[in-house]
Amino acid sequence: MLRALIYLLPLALTIYAFIDCLNTPEDEAKHLPKIAWVFIILLFWIVGPIAWLAAGKVREVPADGRTPSEWHRGRRTRWVAPDDNPDFLNSLKDEHKKDESLLKDWEADLRRRENELKRRDSGAGPEESAPPAS
Repeated sequence: MLRALIYLLPLALTIYAFIDCLNTPEDEAKHLPKIAWVFIILLFWIVGPIAWLAAGKVREVPADGRTPSEWHRGRRTRWVAPDDNPDFLNSLKDEHKKDESLLKDWEADLRRRENELKRRDSGAGPEESAPPAS
């Protein structure tokens, strides 16, 4: 069992360092380009991963709050939630105004149709009713 551990620990260290190197943005790799670090990690089995973890990457948290996996997604947008975005809130107001005007139109159409039905029921013909409003 101890013999397997001698091979598994360096393998796990190499895999961890390789994935960490791939997920690191190019501007956070120190001393060498990132592709050079990938080759060092893969070619020098024990020394390469240790060198990457010790000296290959900026280890403090970036000031702009980026995470290592964020390099492939681009920068995070400024707004976190929809209720913090004024553009989204304005679009809701515009939609609300459109919905209100549509509802008023429907209500006016419904009143017109109800009045037309009342006139028919009371015996007045369609020619005696008022013309529809447009």
